[in-house]
Amino acid sequence: MKPSGISPSGTLQSPAPSGQEREVAARAHGLTKVYGMGETKVYALNDVSVSFASGEFTAIMGPSGSGKSTLMHCLAGLDSPTSGSVTLGTTELAGLSDRKMTQLRRDRIGFVFQAFNLVPTLTALENITLPMDVAGRKPDEPWLRSVIDTLGLRDRLRHCPAELSGGQQQRVACARALASRPEIIFGDEPTGNLDSRSSGEVLSILRNSVTHLGQTVVIVTHDPRAAGYADRVVFLADGQIVDELRDPTADRVLDRMKNLEEFQP
Repeated sequence: MKPSGISPSGTLQSPAPSGQEREVAARAHGLTKVYGMGETKVYALNDVSVSFASGEFTAIMGPSGSGKSTLMHCLAGLDSPTSGSVTLGTTELAGLSDRKMTQLRRDRIGFVFQAFNLVPTLTALENITLPMDVAGRKPDEPWLRSVIDTLGLRDRLRHCPAELSGGQQQRVACARALASRPEIIFGDEPTGNLDSRSSGEVLSILRNSVTHLGQTVVIVTHDPRAAGYADRVVFLADGQIVDELRDPTADRVLDRMKNLEEFQP
């Protein structure tokens, strides 16, 4: 059972897209990533093809070294595949100049990382608006206020990261990702440094952004409880997709992870 929304005040109530078929927010086709040469060659990804629908929350899971972080980094334009293609919306990433790639990541993608990646000398508000400030764009003030209020950060905006708890810092990171209304949000173990209560709060925020905003969220996680917030779980092993689970629960995910060796190629 998915957690309910967390916006009792009625903010952030843009409806999610309806209809039986959703547009594809991101797609990988024949994605291969190789490290090393000759006898030291290692396939981090081996001919992976997968798509991520708009308005869905997807968790990527697998054993350590399975390629899940590499897949996410290639999808987000943080790493380049050895072969294959990645498409964000209708834009193929291959062939983009460094400048165009930087613009794409800044303007169309939101990021939430395990280490928060906040600038320690900036306030919470300055961290939230930093990507837009760098781009020379003014934030949509009503939207920004809604994001801040929904994430419960109104009384923390003047605080620097060192003055915030881990959960509060990750809330700031989530607000930063949502503030520019990106096409897709990627999270790399976004709750890995949080206690169970803070983890649940952050996952509820991401779940709420999908349910009520039609946001697209893709996270890498090792935690079955985190994956239980998703609409879909994709399982990797040895650089290949080996299983998929719709409408997951923590128990179902844990069972799949325990038996993952059965699906290894």
